[in-house]
Amino acid sequence: MGNEDVPHVVATHLGRAILTALHGQSSTAAQNDLVRRVLDVLDAPTGVPVLDERGRFQQLLSVTQEATPPRPATPLSEAALLTNSPGEPALGSEIRAELESADSVDLIVAFLKWSGLRLLDEPLRRLRDRGAKVRIITTTYMGATERRTVDALVRDYGADVKVIYETTRTRLHAKAWIFRRNTGFHTGYVGSSNLSRSALLDGLEWNVRLSSVATPALIDKFDATFESYWASPTFETYDPDRDAARLDAALRDAGATGKSGTPVDMSSIEVTPRPHQQEMLEQLAGERQLHGRHRNLVVAATGTGKTVLAALDYRDLRRQHGRDLRLLFVAHRKELLEQAMRTYRQVLADGSFGELLVGGLEPREGRHVFASVQSLTPQRIASLPADAFDVVVLDECHHGTAPTYRRVVEHFEPMELLGLTATPERGDGRDVLALFDGRIATELRLWDALADDLLVPFHYFGVNDEVDLSAVKWSRGRYDVDGLENLYTGNDARARIVLRELERRVSDPQAIKGLGFCVSVAHAQYMARVFTDAGIPSVAVSSESDTQERTSALGRLRRGEIAAIFTVDLYNEGVDVPEVDTALFLRPTESSTVFLQQLGRGLRTAHGKAVLTVLDFVGNQNEGFRFDARFQALTGLARGRLAQQVEKGFPLLPTGCSIVLDRVVQERVLSSLKRQLQPQRRALVNEVRSLGTTALATFLAESGHGLREVLRSDRSWTMLCREAGLDVPDGGDLEPKLLKRVAAVAHVDDSARAETYRRLLRGEQPTGSVEEALARMLTASLVPGSYSEAHLSRLAGAVDEPAVRDELSQVVDLAFDTARRPTAELAGSLHDVPLAVHARYSRNEIVAALGLISDKRPPERFREGVLWAPHLETDAFLITLNKSDADFSPTTMYRDYPLTRELFHWESQSTTSVASVTGQRYLHHRENGTHVLLFARPAKTGDLGPEPFLFLGQADYVSHRGDRPIAITWKLRHEMPMDFFAAATVVQSA
Repeated sequence: MGNEDVPHVVATHLGRAILTALHGQSSTAAQNDLVRRVLDVLDAPTGVPVLDERGRFQQLLSVTQEATPPRPATPLSEAALLTNSPGEPALGSEIRAELESADSVDLIVAFLKWSGLRLLDEPLRRLRDRGAKVRIITTTYMGATERRTVDALVRDYGADVKVIYETTRTRLHAKAWIFRRNTGFHTGYVGSSNLSRSALLDGLEWNVRLSSVATPALIDKFDATFESYWASPTFETYDPDRDAARLDAALRDAGATGKSGTPVDMSSIEVTPRPHQQEMLEQLAGERQLHGRHRNLVVAATGTGKTVLAALDYRDLRRQHGRDLRLLFVAHRKELLEQAMRTYRQVLADGSFGELLVGGLEPREGRHVFASVQSLTPQRIASLPADAFDVVVLDECHHGTAPTYRRVVEHFEPMELLGLTATPERGDGRDVLALFDGRIATELRLWDALADDLLVPFHYFGVNDEVDLSAVKWSRGRYDVDGLENLYTGNDARARIVLRELERRVSDPQAIKGLGFCVSVAHAQYMARVFTDAGIPSVAVSSESDTQERTSALGRLRRGEIAAIFTVDLYNEGVDVPEVDTALFLRPTESSTVFLQQLGRGLRTAHGKAVLTVLDFVGNQNEGFRFDARFQALTGLARGRLAQQVEKGFPLLPTGCSIVLDRVVQERVLSSLKRQLQPQRRALVNEVRSLGTTALATFLAESGHGLREVLRSDRSWTMLCREAGLDVPDGGDLEPKLLKRVAAVAHVDDSARAETYRRLLRGEQPTGSVEEALARMLTASLVPGSYSEAHLSRLAGAVDEPAVRDELSQVVDLAFDTARRPTAELAGSLHDVPLAVHARYSRNEIVAALGLISDKRPPERFREGVLWAPHLETDAFLITLNKSDADFSPTTMYRDYPLTRELFHWESQSTTSVASVTGQRYLHHRENGTHVLLFARPAKTGDLGPEPFLFLGQADYVSHRGDRPIAITWKLRHEMPMDFFAAATVVQSA
């Protein structure tokens, strides 16, 4: 149990004890006296009442003859399950009673019916007359909502209504109410009931009644989720005078097709990037801004919108440069070029953009050309100057090593070269990455594509195949193919296991559309025979098969004439069969990239296809086999969390996905993960000795290890190299202590800090106040416990240790080299504060940057999440989103969270009241001229120790609610990075 969960658990235990004691009292007066005495004990430490509710307790216990609104049958402080059963109140009667005493109401339902609204007419009118706020979210799902009902809610009852018109991807089926009261006794209902007569009266509906007293964590989650929805642009405010025709059309279309849509002219609507596209665009911008890299490769699965991304990137570049940019878009087929040109026209809202150069079509102006690679003959290319185009895009650039593509790359010198591919690893061994400086600029991760419904979910089953691979030759991270073939081909026992698992996991093995990945042609042919003999018609094809044979096999699979194709290497040969619904991994795939390429062949969406079934047959692997890379690729989890997730059964996968490992495979994977993620020091030393380099980046790239394995309390890169017998300078007295602090610079991701840290580590003196502050930040990171005003002398001690200096410099280089977020400087009176918006900082760096540390107040004294820098007139909030050490903690996850990329919900310390000096400073900072800075991190710890904070920049007050703590909504002056928002938001991206 994490420290953050302790108050909730202890309070629950104490509540049961108090309840038992109250039952033992002889009268209400005695019970009241006991409550007073308990509260006196709780108030004693601070002298401030923990609850300003004593008057309310007496009022609740008194009996008066005054008229009071009807109460729900379920007390406001209790939870319940309502099923519209005989003898219990109907949901409709409870809702009417809740409305009578509510001060504000939120409702989210899939559809709204007049038959349900008329049952609530009178309490809704009284609610309106009291000036209470009503907010409603609904959808056009199945065309079930009635516009008359929506119009009445807005016009007659004064409700604010938001509608989501697109329901294919968002799939909003929630049904829930929340009733807020100024007394703090909030209640809610979550269940199966829409706003309809049957749902409220006599339908077979189940609804759970929530209470801020009995289920406070659930009320908090409801609040957080609803506020996030309400702030999202996906949910659009409905105005009957403006939007009636649009809603009618959307409901009519959804009712006719089962999907949502609207006949709005798309040319008038700006194309906005999906969350995963925005993240990739930001990473591209980071490559250009931070690193000056202008030859960038984009990797994303087929069908996930690479061309849309390229068009959005081009639009952004035109806006940044403030002028039109000449474009060359290259692909190898006419239909791809026509589709790409349509995409650019839609994104740019310009129906005449672009000209084709393909199949005899010639451009007239030649400023925006969509050309087939075949049309770019040597003669045509030679006739064009190297700078003829500002932006060159190569579609399907895994063909880039072919002479036709290489001519384009080698001749033109554009401002930006962008490559698009789904398969960066080629079967022929040619290096596509070499065209892009050996780097992938941005990659659509599998879990992002799944979250955006760009791919179908997968059900992955890891099955023990009872084959021992430990004796198969293993060299440079790969098995010997001949050794694997000898074990698999003709292995009838293993084949029976494959057939048994297929029968167990799919409803009809003969009706699958499967791909089986084998180790060799002989193995593929053997498996095809086995399946065919078992009544599952199958064929084997490979790159050795002629084109007609391969094409015929794919056609037969689509038509259902065969159930499976067994192959060795066709994943790199352009196979694209969206109908594939089963993937059989019949050999160990050492490369996680190739594994994802193979998996991706079955993840394409197709009509009637709900899920991809994946059967991975796992033997007793060589100790060098990297399960961590595979499961990282599948889940997106940090390496340090993999073992825990394997033990728990992967509870945090994207919606609809599942990973099931049988007992033997789970044990093998766990053993492998522990060996790989916590390697013995001796094993690491042997690897360092084998590679023979003191270059940390080279070692990590060659070995597959991460900094997590190298930078630990009991080891460092310097120590490993020294023990491996490599040439490393001797160290002095300070070295052991300093080497333990190297990880403190492993997050440096802005150019000014990286460059200044490098110069300081070379022994150069800081110049100017900004570099002086950066020197304080570096010193606070390396020697926090012995900080003094003479920080430069302390820093000099680190610089005088040559091995430490070298290791620190290498880690700074590594950290900055992988930085992808564009940053911005602070403005105005904070311009000289050396903090870059959207860079990451440790707590020690933050307090040093704000000038808060001194001889008497070293960095480790600052443990609170709120800082006040009076000389800067600045409040800084250090926010940990998941305050528990657990992956999921329902009692602590909904206090601080982003509502949108601009709006952030934050709770003050529990002792801060609205009336206090601090509270007033927060709420009126703009009038008083003070500043608010937000720093946030997903969790307390990461792979390298304390997780650094992402600097979200300056924020401005928007609104607040409550007291001690105060819940404040802040508006950021810079939109938070999409990758951070996607990870931090409490709801699935809509």
